[in-house]
Amino acid sequence: MADQQPNQINIEISEEVAEGSYANLAIITHSHAEFVIDFVSVMPGTPKSKVKSRIIFTPMHAKRFLKALEDNVTRYEAANGTIQDLEQVEIPLNFGGPTAQA
Repeated sequence: MADQQPNQINIEISEEVAEGSYANLAIITHSHAEFVIDFVSVMPGTPKSKVKSRIIFTPMHAKRFLKALEDNVTRYEAANGTIQDLEQVEIPLNFGGPTAQA
């Protein structure tokens, strides 16, 4: 710890947390004092889903998180190409099956 910089924070992560949790839906709510982000994993054909993780931010930290995420998406796209927005993805109505005819 002698070579640790003055304003550096030593952060540890448990093996369980390091594995992460998959989420394909985020529900964001806020009050005057906090932003709450619930991460959910929704599976097709399953009528019920559970919140996998909840993160609570102060408004200032929510804004800092937004900026950090924007910066990371910009760097990702510079290295890997533009991420297609969901609104730009065309989902076939037949989902790969035979096309219905009337």
